[in-house]
Amino acid sequence: MHLFNSVSATLRCGISTAALLTATAFPVHAQQAVPAPVATTADPAAVPQVDGAAEAPVDAGPPATIVVTGTLFRDSNASSISPVTVLTSETLERANITTVQDAIRSVSADSAGSISTGFRNGFSAGGAAVSLRGLGVSSTVVLIDGLRSANFPLNDDGHNAYVDLNSIPFSVVDRVEVLKDGASSTYGADAIGGVVNLISKKQFQGVEGSMQGGTTEKGDGSRYRATMTAGYGDYREQGFNFYLNGEYTYDAYITNNSRGYPFNTLDLRRSGLSDRNLNDESLVAQNPQAVVVRVSQSDLNNPLSGKVGAPLSNQYQLLNPGSCPFGTYTVNTAAAQGTGCAHNLPDEYSIIQPQQQRYSTTGRLSIRLSDSFEAFASGSYSHSEVDIKGAPTGIRQTQPFGGSAALASSSPGIVLPVYVCSAGVNCATAADRRLNPNNPYAAAFANNPGQGAARIYYSFGDIPANSHRYVDVFRTTAGISGDLGGGFKFRLNGVYARDNFSVTQRGFLNIQGLLNAVNTGSYNFVNPQQNTAEVRAQISPDRTTPSYSTVATIGGSLLKSVMVLPGGDLNAGVGFQVRRETLMNRNQNRDLSYYGLNTSSAQGRQTVTAGFFEIDAPFFREFDLNVSGRYDSYSQGYNRFSPKVGMKFMPIDQFSLRATYSKGFRAPTFAENNPASSYSGFSSFTPPASFIAAHPGNTAYTATYNIGGGSTGNPDILPEVSRSFSAGAIFKPVRWFNLTVDYYNIKKSDLIISGPLRANAIKAYYEQTNATAGCAALAAVGDGYRCNVIDAPDPNNPNALPRLLVFNVPYVNANYQVSSGVDMQANLNLPLSDRVRLISRLDITQVINLNLVTPAGVVQKYAGTLGPYQLSSGGGTPRTRGNWQNSVEIGNFALTSTTYYVGRIKQVAADQIPDVNGVIDLSCSKALTAQCYIRPFIYADLNAAVAVNDKFRFFVNVQNVTNNRAPLASGAYTSNPNYLSSWHYAGLVGRAFSAGANFSF
Repeated sequence: MHLFNSVSATLRCGISTAALLTATAFPVHAQQAVPAPVATTADPAAVPQVDGAAEAPVDAGPPATIVVTGTLFRDSNASSISPVTVLTSETLERANITTVQDAIRSVSADSAGSISTGFRNGFSAGGAAVSLRGLGVSSTVVLIDGLRSANFPLNDDGHNAYVDLNSIPFSVVDRVEVLKDGASSTYGADAIGGVVNLISKKQFQGVEGSMQGGTTEKGDGSRYRATMTAGYGDYREQGFNFYLNGEYTYDAYITNNSRGYPFNTLDLRRSGLSDRNLNDESLVAQNPQAVVVRVSQSDLNNPLSGKVGAPLSNQYQLLNPGSCPFGTYTVNTAAAQGTGCAHNLPDEYSIIQPQQQRYSTTGRLSIRLSDSFEAFASGSYSHSEVDIKGAPTGIRQTQPFGGSAALASSSPGIVLPVYVCSAGVNCATAADRRLNPNNPYAAAFANNPGQGAARIYYSFGDIPANSHRYVDVFRTTAGISGDLGGGFKFRLNGVYARDNFSVTQRGFLNIQGLLNAVNTGSYNFVNPQQNTAEVRAQISPDRTTPSYSTVATIGGSLLKSVMVLPGGDLNAGVGFQVRRETLMNRNQNRDLSYYGLNTSSAQGRQTVTAGFFEIDAPFFREFDLNVSGRYDSYSQGYNRFSPKVGMKFMPIDQFSLRATYSKGFRAPTFAENNPASSYSGFSSFTPPASFIAAHPGNTAYTATYNIGGGSTGNPDILPEVSRSFSAGAIFKPVRWFNLTVDYYNIKKSDLIISGPLRANAIKAYYEQTNATAGCAALAAVGDGYRCNVIDAPDPNNPNALPRLLVFNVPYVNANYQVSSGVDMQANLNLPLSDRVRLISRLDITQVINLNLVTPAGVVQKYAGTLGPYQLSSGGGTPRTRGNWQNSVEIGNFALTSTTYYVGRIKQVAADQIPDVNGVIDLSCSKALTAQCYIRPFIYADLNAAVAVNDKFRFFVNVQNVTNNRAPLASGAYTSNPNYLSSWHYAGLVGRAFSAGANFSF
C-alpha cells in the first residue's frame, strides 16, 4: 500500500489548486435512454453488476442496471469476483472523453505496447489499440456488446492482430467495461491480459444531440464533433424500440514545428545532450538541395553502378548554392570538403498529430416477442480516415526487402551520368545525346564519361511524402433470448463484421521511374521547383493498396437455476460458439518496384468452434465459488481447454476478499502461422564504440540508423499459453464510498517471438572486423538467423566492417513473460447538502514486474524502462499510471477536474542490451542516451457544465489546464523526436479549449 500512498500524495500535490474544481458533466434529464426491460435481454453481454465492484451511483436511489463482462449469469455474485473497471457515460462525460481510444487508453491497466493515433510511423499508423498488462495488443480482446468485431487489416509490428479503436462509434456507447483478468474460459483466444467490452445503448426514445468545437492554445489541432440520436417506441408499453444514431468527428494537424524545442529537432545540445541532426553538418546527409561528388561509373546505362568506396575527389559540390532557405554549413576535413544547405527535417516536415476524420451511423431495433421472449437486431457503418505527412524521401535507399542487393541506390550509391538522352539507353553514343545539366562534371569528362559520374545526396523536397488511410467497417448483429420455463433461459446471437482498408502512399520512389528520369535528364536536380507534375509522377507515382478482414460468429447459451443454496441460487450454464475469420493484408510493395515501401503481408482464414460452461455456487451468504471453462478447436489443427475458478468471501457486508485462477491462450495470428505471410520491420540502432572508432571521419556512417529484420509465417508455431492469478479486497465501509485493491500475476509461456536473440545477433556481427566473419558470427547465434543486406563499404574507410542493414530472424515459440502488479480503485459519491454533491474516482496501477525470460534463462526486465523497445511504439513500460477525477455538483452546475499521472521511466531497454554471463546491465551506463531518466508527467483537464433546463446543457473544457510540457525523452524513436506519444501526448498538444452543448427534444 505504501506505493499507492506515495502516488496518491503526488497526485494531490499535482492539483492542489484544482482538486476542488471538480464536478460531473451534468446529465440531461429529458429524453434519456429507456430503462432495460425486466425480461431476460437478448444482448449476450447484458449482465447486471452487483456488489459495487465498479463505479455506480451510491446514496442516490436504486442502482442502474450495469452490464458486466466475464460471466453468463444475471443477479450473481460472480460479477464481482474478477477485477473490473467500469467507465460509465457519466465518468466519460465528466472527463470530456469523446472517443473510444481516449476512453480505453485512460484506464491505468493499459501498458507497454499500447498504440495511440499519435504514433504515426508504425505498421499500423493511424490505428489505435489497447495493451492490458503490457502483454501486447494481441493479448487483449475488444468486444462490442459482448461480441467480437473484425480485426484491423494491418497488424501491429507486422504480426500482432487487434481491433482498431478509432473505427468504433462512440456516441452510442453507454459504458466501457475493462475486465483486468484472464478470460479465455469465457471468450476464448487472446483474452490473456483482459477484455474490453463496449456496451451500447439498448433502447432510446426522443431526439438528442450534441455539438462541440475547440482548438489548442496555439490555434492548431482543431477538433469538431457532432452527434444525433433519434428513437421511437416505448418498449415497456408498445413492445418495441428503434433508434438511429449519427456521429462526426474531425481533428486537424499538429506539427512538430509548432511545439518547438525539444520536439522539433534531433539536436539536444541545449539540454547538454548530443546533436543527432546530421542534416546541418554532413555532406552525405540527404537534404532537399542536392550535393554531388565525382566518382566513376562502370555501366553507363545503370545509375546504380557507381564506384564502390571513396569518391575520386574529396570536393563535394552543392548543385544550387543560392537555394538554401535556412542557411549553409561548411565541411573541411581530409575526407570531405564543401558546403551544404542546413536543414532540421523534423521541424520542417514532421507532425505530432495527423489529420483525422470519422463518421458513423448506427441503428438498433429491439422487439418483445412475448412476455418471455425478446429479440434485437443492429447494424452500423463507420468510416475513419487519417492523413499523415512526413519528411521527403531520400534518393539513396536500400533495396526493397526481398529484392536484389543490386537494386540498392545507397550501395555503392546512385550516380548522375555524364550524358543523357531521350531513350535513356546508350546515351554516350546516342544521336540526341547531351551533356547532363544536373552533373557539374559532365563538360570536363565529355571524352571520358566513365570517370565523370556524380554521386548524389538528395531528398525529393518537391514531392510531398504522405499517406492517406481509410477503413470502412460494416457490422451487423442479431439475437434472441427468453425464458423457456422450468428455470431454463437461453440466448442465441450472431455477428458479421468486415473492415475494408485502403492506404495510398505518396512520395515513395519508383525504382524504374527514378532510373529513367536520371538517364533521360527529365528531372531537374538543380532547381527541383521547375519539375513538372508528369516528371514527379514518373518518379513517385501514388501506390494504393486495399486490404480487408472479416469475422462471422454465431453462438448461444442455455442457463438454469439448479437449486437454492444458503447463499443464493446455484446457477449453471453451457454454450457454444462458431467463428469464421479471414484476413487479406496485401503487400504494399508486392512487385518490389518501390524504394522504402513496406513489404509485410498477411493472409489466412480459419474456423473456430468452441463449447463453454459456467457454474456459480454461493454455498453460503459469505462465500461464493465460480467455475468456468471453454474448449476451442481451430481448423489449423490445434485445440485448447481454458479453465477458470474464482471465489469471493464476504465475512461482513463492508469487506470482501476475492481471488481468481485461470489458464488461457493466444492463437497465432495469420502473419505468424501462414507461410504465405511475411514480416519485415526496422528499429533504431546505435553502432557500438568499436565500430565508430573504426570509421573516423564519417559521422553519417556511424550515426544511429534503422536496422531491419524479417520473418515468414511458421506453420508449426503453437499457441501461446497463460496462467493468471488475481487476489484482492473490496472495502465498502459506508454507502457513499468503496475501495478495491487487487494483485495480479500473469505468466505467458511459449511466446511467439520474432528473433528473440536479435540483440545477441547484432552484437555478434559487430564484434567482427569484416562482413564475412560478421555474418558467420550472426548465423552461429541460432537457427534461422542470417545476414540479408550488408551496407556498401564506408567510402572513407573501405576496409572497415560495413553496417548490417537487414538480417533474417525466425518466428519461434520461446521464452516466457511475467506481468505482475497492483491495481487500486476508489469511488466516492457524497451528498454534502440537498444541492451539493462531491464525486471522486481514483484509478492507479503499479507495475511490479514485466519480465521476459529468454530460452537461455536471461531475464529482460521492462518495468519502469523503455523496454520492450521493439514492441509497438517503443514507448516503454511506466511503472506507475493513474488518474484521479474529482467533481462537485451544485444544483444545475457542475465542475470536474481529471488529473493524469505517468511515473518516471528509465531510458534503458533490456531487449536492446546483450547479456553478459546471463545478466543484463540496466544501470544508467547502458542508457540509450546520456539522459538516464524521463521525469514523471502529470497534467489535469478541467470541465464545467450547466444544465440550462431539462433540454439543454452547455459545457466548456480546458485540457491540460496548466499547460504542462511533455518530459524530454531523448531515447525515443527518432520518428517521434524526444517524446513518448503513448504516455505524454497531452503534454505535446498543450493547453486546449473546447465548448459545446447537448440538447434534446
